[in-house]
Amino acid sequence: MEPQAADRGSFGEQRREGAAAADRLIAVVKRDCPTCRLVAPVLAALSTGTTRLRILSQDDPAFPEGLDVEHDEDLLASHRLGIEVVPTLLRLEGDREAGRSIGWHREEWRSIAGDPTLGEDLPPARPGCGALNVEPQHAERLARLVGAGPALRSRGVELGDGEDPFEACFARGWTDGLPVVPPEPERVARMIAGTNRPPQDVVGLVAPDLVPCTVEKVAVNAVMAGCLPEYLPVVLACVEAACAEEFNWHGLAATTYFSGPVVVVNGPVCGRLGMNSGMNALGQGNRANLTIGRALQLTLRNVGGARPGELDRATLGNPGKLSFCFAEDEDGSPWESLAVERGAPPDASAVTLFAGEGPRGVIDQQSRTPESLACSLASALRSVAHPKLVLAFDAMVVVAPEHARVFREAGWSKARLRQEIQALLTTPASELLRGAGGCAEGVPAAAFPGPEEVKLPKFRPDGLLFVHAGGKAGLFSAILGGWINGPGGSQPVTRVVRE
Repeated sequence: MEPQAADRGSFGEQRREGAAAADRLIAVVKRDCPTCRLVAPVLAALSTGTTRLRILSQDDPAFPEGLDVEHDEDLLASHRLGIEVVPTLLRLEGDREAGRSIGWHREEWRSIAGDPTLGEDLPPARPGCGALNVEPQHAERLARLVGAGPALRSRGVELGDGEDPFEACFARGWTDGLPVVPPEPERVARMIAGTNRPPQDVVGLVAPDLVPCTVEKVAVNAVMAGCLPEYLPVVLACVEAACAEEFNWHGLAATTYFSGPVVVVNGPVCGRLGMNSGMNALGQGNRANLTIGRALQLTLRNVGGARPGELDRATLGNPGKLSFCFAEDEDGSPWESLAVERGAPPDASAVTLFAGEGPRGVIDQQSRTPESLACSLASALRSVAHPKLVLAFDAMVVVAPEHARVFREAGWSKARLRQEIQALLTTPASELLRGAGGCAEGVPAAAFPGPEEVKLPKFRPDGLLFVHAGGKAGLFSAILGGWINGPGGSQPVTRVVRE
């Protein structure tokens, strides 16, 4: 980012600059325009007339040759004059615009210039070309310079003449280990245009530094992540969810465990953004999936200060800490969506954050009954964290279409599947205690006083989440083991996307 540039004065002030309030002509041209080159002799004729002529050249200070030309190098004069096409000829009477001709129209130019013989040797009319100041790479900068764009407050960083902006981002610790898009002001302004929220609206306090995170700061990191502006509302919802007290981002960032934020997106926004809920949904290849999740991670890192090796103390981590975001396949699902199940309106777009580790595959290509397939899922779920650790860890099951079909055809709801798995994973305490089965890991006996015959469930009642996603070929599902739950851990958080 660079410091906010100062406004250089109003349109009227620009027109009065350095001249008395007298009649005059202004012609705006560029060499890279055939019609501008066509009218160069006309401009030469006008320059010898009694009305003062000001020529603004957008791209070449020596065009037209032999005339007194003002190079509008920063295009600010063209922007203030409202130029959209070159050539444009204007007549000013004092402080008032009295006439304007866009392109070459002989009769209009004669009327504006007050010369009935102007352009006798030229064709009657020719269309002009697009002005440089309306091209996207210039328009956003110019709007910001005159106060029409969002006022950016992020601290500017000036790079040396020979400094590579991509390497500069690495050197300053702004990246996740992969290259990021340099957050130039025009890109940030373009990103902010993706939401109607004010740039300085505070999204939340980001731990561990508890820094107020504004829409602008999220936009900066969304630019670096490679997002499109239309992704920003989803990223903002993700950051809101991460800042929720019950998600406990501070604890998740500081843990030595594997987990990081997993983002599940539901609702109409998935289709509008082209998010992937099908084949390879948990993998690479989809811009929206990858950059939305990455923007969240970069925001938590760069705003909140959760950097690996510093506050982030993960022993191993997992590749999903770069980005772990996917859409749920609601159209093909046998169940209500995750967001609706968690209280979001059925027609709303929403994100759910879950503190999860990387996916582990579940293969069952033989089961044709829900009872058998539930047994397979239960067997795989038993190993979350450790087979002998119970009630402390949640899990998310991503059920792919071919497995989902088994439950659909049997009419099993999520509640029925959850109940069946919980029953299959209820184990006698004697098998879970430390030392049982020759394994020192397990539940301490002091935590569960009473007869060892008592049975303990693997998961708390609401500790199993089910999501439908994936390709239609392959009898597979996946399990995302969670981080610890309860007062010291993390709870899943759902937030509606404010579009």
